[in-house]
Amino acid sequence: MTPATDVGEPFKSVVGLAIIIGAGPNTGTGIARIVSHPKHGNLAVALLARRQEGLNSVRSNLQETSPGSILETFPTDTSPSNLKEAFQSIKTHSSFKDLKLKVAVYSVKHSSKKPFMNETYEEFMESLEQYVGGAFTFSQEALKLFFEHHGEAPLSETGEKKGTLIFTGTLGALRCNAEFAAYGVGRSSVRQLAQTLAREMSAKGLHVVHTIANGAIEDKNGEDQRIGKKMSAEAVGKTYLWLSQQEPELWTHELDMRPAAEKF
Repeated sequence: MTPATDVGEPFKSVVGLAIIIGAGPNTGTGIARIVSHPKHGNLAVALLARRQEGLNSVRSNLQETSPGSILETFPTDTSPSNLKEAFQSIKTHSSFKDLKLKVAVYSVKHSSKKPFMNETYEEFMESLEQYVGGAFTFSQEALKLFFEHHGEAPLSETGEKKGTLIFTGTLGALRCNAEFAAYGVGRSSVRQLAQTLAREMSAKGLHVVHTIANGAIEDKNGEDQRIGKKMSAEAVGKTYLWLSQQEPELWTHELDMRPAAEKF
């Protein structure tokens, strides 16, 4: 992947912090590249994912394609204890000193396909705990940090946006096929979580977004992207940056994202 833009001009000081969980080699990398790049979001980024090896690869990629950016890695799954520990590490990390949280992105993979009569209660609930429970804990920890960094005064008093919380969803949040019971319940539950948070947090100055990614996403700008067959991860990143920059006079809550050739 080539750098997101030319870097001939001097870098400016970072303007805030972004936290991305699900920092994998495609969607997460593209989002991180755009929000971190000095010519785009210019945010320091905390990268969260399960495996340190995968995070090292993502960070190495970004150091080449988003030069001059601040990128730190925090391996974690979506369990409450590990997520809370990761957020505590982010709060005290020297690279993020005096930076205020601007964007938090929950972009965790979730897939489960099995004939319903072969599904066990334990497997079904484990899927929900990992994905929906993870969204719950991530949201609470991110919101705590938004309030800690920006105060708790309501929007009606300050007129200032505190930040943006984005959930990357899929078409499964709206409808799903046979044998996708756990997947459909999980995706639709996180969509509903985003809705209730938007209704509760908007008045407090926090912008909550749920996106529906309908189609494949790659960290490429190749032929499939040119003809609208697949989305580019950087295009998702630019969209998320645009969402984070929306002011209180207009906030997008749900956004359908698809490549041009995707049928719907």
